[in-house]
Amino acid sequence: MSGFGAAAEPAGWQLSGEVFLPEETRGAAPVGFLQQLPSYQSALRRRATAGGGTQERRAAPQGSAGLRAAAGLGPEEEDDQAAAPTARECPLTMAEKRRLRVNQQADVKHLSGGKQWRRTSSKSLKKVLSEVKEFSSYLTLWRHDIHSIEGKFGTGIQSYFSFLRFLVLLNFIIFILMFSFVTLPSIIAKYGMFNSSFAKIPPKNIESHCTVYEPSGTKGLTYFYNYLKDLLSGTGFLEVTSLFYGYYTIDAAWISIMRYNLPLAYLLATFAYLALSLIWIISRSLEGFKRNLVHAEDQFQSYCNKVFAGWDFCITDPNAARLKHRSLQYELQTDLEEERLKRKIAERTTKEKLRIYSLRIFINVIVLAVLLGCFYSIYRATVFSQENSNGVSNMNFLVNLLVQYLPSIVITTANMLAPLIFSFLIRYEDYSPAFEIRMILLRCVFVRLASIGVLLFSLWSQISSCDTDKCKACGYNYELYPCWESQVGQEMYKLMIFDFIVILAVTLFVDFPRKLLVTHCSCKLLQWFGLKEFQISDNVLEMIYGQTICWIGTFFSPLLPAIATVKYFIIFYIKKVSLIHTQKPAARPFRASSSNFFFLLVLLIGLVLALIPLGVSIAYIPSSKACGPFRNFNTSWAVVPHTVLEFPKPLQQVLYGIASEAFAVPFFMIICLVMFYFIALARAHQRVAEQLKEQLAMEGRDKQFLIRKITEAQRHP
Repeated sequence: MSGFGAAAEPAGWQLSGEVFLPEETRGAAPVGFLQQLPSYQSALRRRATAGGGTQERRAAPQGSAGLRAAAGLGPEEEDDQAAAPTARECPLTMAEKRRLRVNQQADVKHLSGGKQWRRTSSKSLKKVLSEVKEFSSYLTLWRHDIHSIEGKFGTGIQSYFSFLRFLVLLNFIIFILMFSFVTLPSIIAKYGMFNSSFAKIPPKNIESHCTVYEPSGTKGLTYFYNYLKDLLSGTGFLEVTSLFYGYYTIDAAWISIMRYNLPLAYLLATFAYLALSLIWIISRSLEGFKRNLVHAEDQFQSYCNKVFAGWDFCITDPNAARLKHRSLQYELQTDLEEERLKRKIAERTTKEKLRIYSLRIFINVIVLAVLLGCFYSIYRATVFSQENSNGVSNMNFLVNLLVQYLPSIVITTANMLAPLIFSFLIRYEDYSPAFEIRMILLRCVFVRLASIGVLLFSLWSQISSCDTDKCKACGYNYELYPCWESQVGQEMYKLMIFDFIVILAVTLFVDFPRKLLVTHCSCKLLQWFGLKEFQISDNVLEMIYGQTICWIGTFFSPLLPAIATVKYFIIFYIKKVSLIHTQKPAARPFRASSSNFFFLLVLLIGLVLALIPLGVSIAYIPSSKACGPFRNFNTSWAVVPHTVLEFPKPLQQVLYGIASEAFAVPFFMIICLVMFYFIALARAHQRVAEQLKEQLAMEGRDKQFLIRKITEAQRHP
């Protein structure tokens, strides 16, 4: 907008040195003419309310030359204050950029030797960084595949695959973190590498029956299907590997001459991967959040953006182009439908409002009943599986596996049926189309994430169920769960494996046959069903559900992120092949699907919900006395105060002071002040943005006014 300076440059509408005004207005100062501009009239109104501040601001020099003259800076002094922009960064034509580069090169000759060296080194550093960034872009995972998907199906579906790539990288970093600080030191200590050793200290003041743990490892001759069952359920030979919590029964390790505190490292690594996930998600979502704030517009601006700037120029496929046409048409119809509903809501009578609110309350009661039914089914399936999993050794292979996977099957069934019921019921609630989508997504997110919480609650109710004095002496049900952390890890492992199996089975046994039937069968019913649509929101919820399982399960199964990395890596190619060959993009896309902000926001909700069961497990539930690095502590968190007691006295006093109320209260007050400051700053920035929008709209009216005057002058010379 640098060429439209009606308010800032009263000389007229100037572009590339020409002033587009009538001939009679070019010769003399057109004071009366300029006073007719809408921006000048608006400035007069603001001046009348704000006093004479406007005149003082208008009297200040404008433009880069005015700023230089007001500051008294020559070319050399100004170069010290800020680096001159390069020709590439300036919004100029190619001829003007060439002239600017010649002038900049001429100015360099007049600088001193030190300033010439600084400018040359700065340009060289920028060039090197640009080349390194360009080279690193070629090393990006799935760069060509994602660009190909973007070209065929647009940025909406491309954002889903970019989100999937982010999950692969996140889980890989979490795996590196847990393996480096937990698994690798344990393996080195157990196998005596690098002159290392380890120690197991028996728990003190603990009954002997609480320390008995005999994993159901592979003993003697076993059949092949037992290995398959162990591989799918995490029992047997997998239970005694480094995949699960029970493997890390080490109280202290010595690597060479250095003592390694494995319990503290285990807990700190858990905090580290949670903090890393939180920081990474927030940092990636900030860009989308800023974009959402900038793009917050009214309906008229939204309509203009869709009409004049809604096309996705990355699309090269004709089918995707036709789909984009239908998508824009659907969004415009949605806008019109929302406007119609707003008018309808405004015109509702009291009787109609009472009827619709009563219907919504009734439907929400049905939704609540569906949720309670799902949660109760998960609870009963978990209790049945835990009570009968140890007594099915004599049963056949399929029954044994079915009992092991019963909670996972019930959870997956609930996740598939509940959204269908919600989609049917919401039609009668009379919401706007956009709010319908948000409400369905909210309910689906709650079902998927709350089902994991119900599973853990069911496990904890069984773990903490003690009816005898022997059990109460241990603090948990030692008979059924001698190493309860490993068994919780097995449940998370089974959920992740079953989720992957379901995704693979749906693609192979549902989507591909449906594609073949629709393509080669002329039945009208099959043609009416058509190909399955690639629903971005549903696929994102699948990924977030699996990632929440990974966050919770990593504490109980430190190598679970490695399995999640391989799982998402394979799912990328499954979804890619399914999208290209067996599915079609949705004709009614979710509006936030073109931005990763929505995905990251829901992922952040999953992380926050994952913190709750982890916090309860670490700080509240007694740790197993028969396995794991925390068997000598009442809870996993108890290792922190025990480690602090080993510090020097001055450091202990500092840490106790930080944890005391004398430090917490002033710190909380300072945080509140900082928060209020940033809130005030955000409001000030919002007011500036509103003023800039108003100025932009005023410049548009100025241009219309000038064009009208030019047209009148040309008609009546």
